[in-house]
Parts: sequence; C-alpha cells; structure tokens
Amino acid sequence: MIEKIQAFFEKQAFGVCDYMGEKLGIASSSIRKYFIYLSFLTFGSPLIIYLILAFLLENRNFLKQKKHSIWDL
Repeated sequence: MIEKIQAFFEKQAFGVCDYMGEKLGIASSSIRKYFIYLSFLTFGSPLIIYLILAFLLENRNFLKQKKHSIWDL
C-alpha cells in the first residue's frame, strides 16, 4: 500500500523537476535538493511555486495560444 502511494507521488511530483532539469540542463536530483533547502529556509514558499509549475505543466496544451491566420477556416 505504501509503495503504491510512494510510486504515485514520485510519478506525479517529480515530473516538474525532470522537466525543469531538461530545459535548464541541470540534474533533476539537484533541483529537488534546492527545492527542499529553499522550503526549509523560506518556510514553504517554494512549495507554492512548485505546485503552480506542476499545474502549468499538466495543462500546458490548453494554455498554448493557437496562431490563426486569415486563411484558416
């Protein structure tokens, strides 16, 4: 039971760090450590940023604006 919960959270939560690591060229494990350290130093405010980034990554297809031209019908 605990393994299933842990696997779910690892799959869902660590996607943000992996995405940021790929875009920035940094190892995702170091990004995770920075989030943890910043959370301890600033009393959880990076956690709010992390959740916002997770939401944006999950819904990025809906947030992209389609470019329309006059020839599109």
